[in-house]
Amino acid sequence: MSKPQHYHFVLLLSTVVVALAAIANAAAATSITPRFKEAPSFYNSPDCPLIIDESHGFSILFSDQAVHVAMTLDAAYIRGTVAAILSILQHSSCPQNIAFHFVASADASLLRATISSSFPHLNFLVYPFCDSSVSRLISTSIRSALDCPLNYARSYLANLLPSCVHRVVYLDSDLVLIDDIAKLAATPLGDNSVLAAPEYCNANFTSYFTSTFWSNTYFSLTFANRKACYFNTGVMVIDLDRWREGDYTTKIEEWMEVQKRMRIYELGSLPPFLLVFAGNIVPVDHRWNQHGLGGDNFIGLCRDLHHGPVSLLHWSGKGKPWARLDANGPCPLDALWEPYDLLQPKTPFALDS
Repeated sequence: MSKPQHYHFVLLLSTVVVALAAIANAAAATSITPRFKEAPSFYNSPDCPLIIDESHGFSILFSDQAVHVAMTLDAAYIRGTVAAILSILQHSSCPQNIAFHFVASADASLLRATISSSFPHLNFLVYPFCDSSVSRLISTSIRSALDCPLNYARSYLANLLPSCVHRVVYLDSDLVLIDDIAKLAATPLGDNSVLAAPEYCNANFTSYFTSTFWSNTYFSLTFANRKACYFNTGVMVIDLDRWREGDYTTKIEEWMEVQKRMRIYELGSLPPFLLVFAGNIVPVDHRWNQHGLGGDNFIGLCRDLHHGPVSLLHWSGKGKPWARLDANGPCPLDALWEPYDLLQPKTPFALDS
């Protein structure tokens, strides 16, 4: 018996709906990241060392002679990451000797393709990061963006990067360099220090922890024999061998477990670093982290530079330069970020703050 005419119409309509849904899903998948222009090629100056290691397929990526840079990679901040990479290459005397190590928890293939298309000759690897490895330890903080599991990836670099990478410069995605990163990477770490970063000893260190922390004698004694100062974890030079030997990832996780039970701090991934390392790091000149240009964590008002020379501009805080530029409400210093923006065309890209 033949099917009623309306049956064929419904079947056709269903087919069209499924097809349209597939097209919509494909479009959504391809629009996760914005499109960027291809960056110009950058080449080593004549006095740069020639790095050759026949024992590995990717010689630069595993070489002690390379400058190793680690960053996270996600769709929300990809525009900032691309600008940061361009600034690093543009101001390096040996850009071909830089190895980039990107940590991504989602859309890794698409993000890898985005970096490759903008920087066809870049030496880089992308490492998958499992959100579940840290999500159970994360407590809510003062700003939702700070609760993203990928913000905690810096605590796991020693586990993610291959053991032949001994030292790495970790950088946030909301910054640009205007100096040679090799100078920062060469920071002496002495005989025992695990990491180096600019310290800010004039900051109110006690404000990074709650009254619950300071009223507990056991907790407050954490800093008893340390001249603890605030440092921003968006720019760090890390000795990965010493980190592995000291099992510092476990030490950070232990403090995060305490936080889940007792609420000893309010600000995301920074306080565990302060608890483990503050007072025991090698201080770096402030020029390497002119931070806070994104304002505070609530409003993101415009801020001026700190006094002194500048090698790195960092838009830490809520306000990001690309978001403010898109909204036609940039801060004066956002003009220093804009030359590194490779977005094409210049259309707004939403950022969940």
